[in-house]
Amino acid sequence: MQTYFAQTMSILRKFLIFLSLAVLAIVAFIAWSMLGEGSDRPIADSMGPAPVLAEPDEQGLPSVSLPKPSGWAEGHKPSAANGLVVTRFAERLDHPRTMLTLPNGDVLVTETNSPPRASGFENWVMKQLMGRVGAGGASPNRIVLLRDADANGTAEQRFVLREADMASPSGMAFGAGKLFVANHNAVLAFDFEPGATRLGGKPEKLMALPPGGNHWMRNLALSKDGKDLFVAVGSASNIAEYGNEKEQGRAAIWEIDLASGDKRQFAAGLRNPNGMAWNPSTGELWATVQERDMLGPDLVPDYLTNVPVGAHYGWPWLYWKDVYDDRVDNPMPEYLAEYVRKPEYALGAHVSALGLLFSTGGNRMGERFANGAIVARHGSWNRRPPSGYDVIFIPFDERGNPKGKALTVLAGFLAADRGTTHGRPTWLAWDATGALLVSDDTAGIIWRVEAPGAALSRGPREVNEKSLPPQRELDASLDRQFKMKIKRDEVIEE
Repeated sequence: MQTYFAQTMSILRKFLIFLSLAVLAIVAFIAWSMLGEGSDRPIADSMGPAPVLAEPDEQGLPSVSLPKPSGWAEGHKPSAANGLVVTRFAERLDHPRTMLTLPNGDVLVTETNSPPRASGFENWVMKQLMGRVGAGGASPNRIVLLRDADANGTAEQRFVLREADMASPSGMAFGAGKLFVANHNAVLAFDFEPGATRLGGKPEKLMALPPGGNHWMRNLALSKDGKDLFVAVGSASNIAEYGNEKEQGRAAIWEIDLASGDKRQFAAGLRNPNGMAWNPSTGELWATVQERDMLGPDLVPDYLTNVPVGAHYGWPWLYWKDVYDDRVDNPMPEYLAEYVRKPEYALGAHVSALGLLFSTGGNRMGERFANGAIVARHGSWNRRPPSGYDVIFIPFDERGNPKGKALTVLAGFLAADRGTTHGRPTWLAWDATGALLVSDDTAGIIWRVEAPGAALSRGPREVNEKSLPPQRELDASLDRQFKMKIKRDEVIEE
């Protein structure tokens, strides 16, 4: 009996010691996270075509700054740029994320969240952090249809379009009688015609996707001719710390040929691509991309960029074209550094860029916003002071390239004390009247933004230029080709 009692007490002591160490570890983590290094740089330093790239400050543990959601009081709303008015298009939604406006003006909204996370301490911590910012609940797993039949700027009708077969749905696209939906683990196609308020039938599975991971949203863009579907898939980790094999098929944009079903990796090295849209001037695919963490509060900026076929943006080995991430010890593909592309426009460090929308013809936002890209910055979780929590506009020039400083479209999501947030802007769409719709996932609201009285925009001019003539004199001398001479005294000999 005494031996049994001694053994029990020994086990109990070991358990209490383990529990104490675990509690101390959690307290130490929270203390480090909440009191870690902050930034003295304005977020504008890490924005634009030539951002300031601070010296990397490697962190063993992430510093965490999580404004707690407080919601919007009745009558309270985000602040808008001069000349713009904000109203509530729809509210009391359950974690609305992505949106799609159909040809008849109906607006589809995914009510969605992360799929169930695996066990383990890291996933437990992530769940606590997401709960802190209002994203810790189970995914509602449904698509809702909002209808503003009288075009008065408020959706007076609401229908549950589909719940069956939904698994953390996010991306949506419509074309040729098909509604395409991206779950976290597959791309599905449904027969559908605008006007219907229920999405019935059995879906066709177009492509299996690597499931879950740290970045679970899978977004879609249909080509202008309706022949190809593009799928954005984020990485499973921060810098492939679990090995390259865990990242197979991830950190990439895929292309599906809808006629043949063939699939190819369209672009790679994109840590977490999200919003995708077609540049109306050039016809190019553009995307917002969330970059890596734990290099300090000012690295690495999220970005907006064009995505040519075959492009590689460096993740996880490089960022901003030629800066090596020394933390990555996975083998890098040979010659990768020679063809990595530089992003077009930095959106700020840790802003969590999500939704992307281009100015097109028929918008009601006024002349200032007639040519450019609108981006929803969902807001940081690991920067002090917080960054993002707004909607910005990046002006473009007549050739379809970003230029100048970003303009704020919507702000005020982050409270003045920076410790709470009323909501978090997530996705963007145009409604049938040309007003801007902004989903606010933690507040459960779809905001509507327009410039009252503004004429419908004409849209940017399409850039159509002839290719350069081919070089036919293949035996031309160097002098004739380059119009230069190299003198002997200009050569530096080793």
